Amino acid sequence: MELKSEMFMDVRYYETDKMGVVHHSNYIRYFECGRTQFMKDLGYPYDRLEAEGVIMPVVSVESKYLFPAKYGDTLRIVSKLNRIPMAKFVVENEVYNQDNVLLNKGTVVLGFLDEKTRRPIRCPEGFMKFIEDKMKEAEA
Repeated sequence: MELKSEMFMDVRYYETDKMGVVHHSNYIRYFECGRTQFMKDLGYPYDRLEAEGVIMPVVSVESKYLFPAKYGDTLRIVSKLNRIPMAKFVVENEVYNQDNVLLNKGTVVLGFLDEKTRRPIRCPEGFMKFIEDKMKEAEA
């Protein structure tokens, strides 16, 4: 089952180049904005994980550029989770413009670290169970 969240944001002038096209590096920021909103919408925001002593660094990012976003566009950022996290948290992302044209899609892989030791850990049991329950709810 899939969990999904959407958010909207306007392209800001400083995100564009001289041609009014969004610089490629900004899509990684859009993914982060979408992922942060996804965690809030899920009911388990990052600060809750951090309060539990867990941090989630980015391990890898993949981004496929299909069409350019431009200054003045309103973007819809879709973040999806398709599997229960074990050792990694894999979020799929899609960025659409106001005309519902898919501009970019990508994947962000995050790991789990113990905040104090900075050593890798498996997904915390409570968080894993929370995701599992949310996926079951979404199926019903």
